[in-house]
Amino acid sequence: MPVLANARILTIDGQMTEIERGWIAFENDKITALGAGDAPQDRGPIEDMQGDLIMPGMVNPHCHMPMALFRGLAEDVDNRLFRYILPLERALVTAEVVEIGARLAALEMIRGGVTTVADMYYFEDRIGAVLDHAGLRGVVGQTLANFAAPDHNTFDEGFARLEALADLFADHPRIDASAAPHAPYSTGFDIMERVANWSASHPNLPVQMHLAETEAELEWAQKTHGCTTVEAADRAGLLTLSLVAAHVVYPTDADMDLLAARGVNVAYNARSNGKAGRPIAPITALRERGINVGIATDGPMSGNTLDLFSQFGPAAMFQKIAGNSRGTLPCTDVIRMATIEGAATLGKADQIGSLEVGKQADLIRISLADPRLHPIYDIYSMLTFATLPSDVLATMVAGQWLMQNRHVQTIEADKALSDALQVARTFKAKIVEIDQTAQKEI
Repeated sequence: MPVLANARILTIDGQMTEIERGWIAFENDKITALGAGDAPQDRGPIEDMQGDLIMPGMVNPHCHMPMALFRGLAEDVDNRLFRYILPLERALVTAEVVEIGARLAALEMIRGGVTTVADMYYFEDRIGAVLDHAGLRGVVGQTLANFAAPDHNTFDEGFARLEALADLFADHPRIDASAAPHAPYSTGFDIMERVANWSASHPNLPVQMHLAETEAELEWAQKTHGCTTVEAADRAGLLTLSLVAAHVVYPTDADMDLLAARGVNVAYNARSNGKAGRPIAPITALRERGINVGIATDGPMSGNTLDLFSQFGPAAMFQKIAGNSRGTLPCTDVIRMATIEGAATLGKADQIGSLEVGKQADLIRISLADPRLHPIYDIYSMLTFATLPSDVLATMVAGQWLMQNRHVQTIEADKALSDALQVARTFKAKIVEIDQTAQKEI
C-alpha cells in the first residue's frame, strides 16, 4: 500500500498530537506507522498529499439514512410527522425504497468525510448491505415501536427481525447489528425490559434509543410511571454502557447523574433540535460528568445534511449561548466529539476515531487550498467554522479508498440520485392525496 506523505496530520490521540508535515503508512486495514518529516523509502510507494490535511474519518452516532428521501419535506409544518411522514412510511416505504434512500445517504456521507454511522430505521438488513457495498463502517439498528412500522406489524415480528439482523452481521468486520427501541413512550416499559434482556445476551452490540427528546415524552413518563423518562428507562434496565441515547434535550440534574453512573453514551443532534424549536441540550454538563458525547446529524428529514461539518457550527454555538461564554465547548472538543468521542459512544474507540498505530485505517484528506480557510491560526477552529464537505478530497475506510479526488468509487452516483428522485415523485403524489383528503375533512 502507498505511504501517504507530505501531509499535515491531526492524530486526535490522547495528546492531540499534530504533525505539521508528516507521513502515515498502512498494511491491509490498519495503521502501521506514522511520523514527522520525509516518509521512509522502505515502506512502499509514496503518495504525495501536497500539504493537505489528514485526520481521522468522522463518526455519526445517530442517523436515519433512508430518510434522505424525506429531506426538506413539509419543512415548516409543526405536525409533519403525523400528517405526512408516518402516512408516507406506511404507504410507500418498502425494502427497495429503504435501499434507495440509504444509498443516497451513503454517497453523501462518503463525500462529507463520514466513515462510520449508527443508523436506526426499518429493513436494516438492506441498509447494512448498502453500507457493506459502499465500504463504510456502521451500526444498523432495527427500530421497534408501537406505531405501524413498514417492516413489522407486532413487536414479536420486530424482535424476529432483530435476531435475524444480529445473525446476518455476526462476523462482519465493519458492520454491527443493534436493537433500536424508538423511545420510551413509543415502546413502553415491557418492551424496554425485553430489549434490556436481549442486550444482556448480546453484550458486544449497542442499543440505540431516542431519550428525553420531547415534552410529550416527559409527560408520558410522569403520567405513566411517576418519574422522568430517563428514570423509566433505568427501571427497565436500559441504561447501560451499550446504550446510545439520542438527543437528551430535557434531562434533570439527577437524570444526568444517573446517565453518568450507568455509563450511557449520548448523540448530540444540535442542528436537528434547533430546527425543531427545542431547547439546547445540556451537552457541556453531560461531558463534565464524563459522559461520552458524539456529534450526530439525526435523519436528513430533521437535520437536512449528513456531513458533520454542517453540525459543528450549531453544536458549538448553542453551547456557547447556553454558557454565555465564547470559551464554552472549544473547537478542539468539537473535533474530538466528531472523531474519538463519537467512536467511544459506539464502543469503538479502541478501533477508530484517532490515527494511531494498530488502529483501523479510517481517515479523510481535506484540501487546504480554498482562501476561505486562511489564515490558519487554529486548525480546529478552521474545521469547526470554515470547512465545508466539498473540501474533503478523499475518504478511506479499513485501508481502502472509497473516494479519491472527489470521485466516489464504491457507489454509482448518477444512478443513486436518479433512483432517489424517482421515489420522490411517488412521495409528491401521495402528499397531494393527503392534502386533498385533509381539505375535504375541513
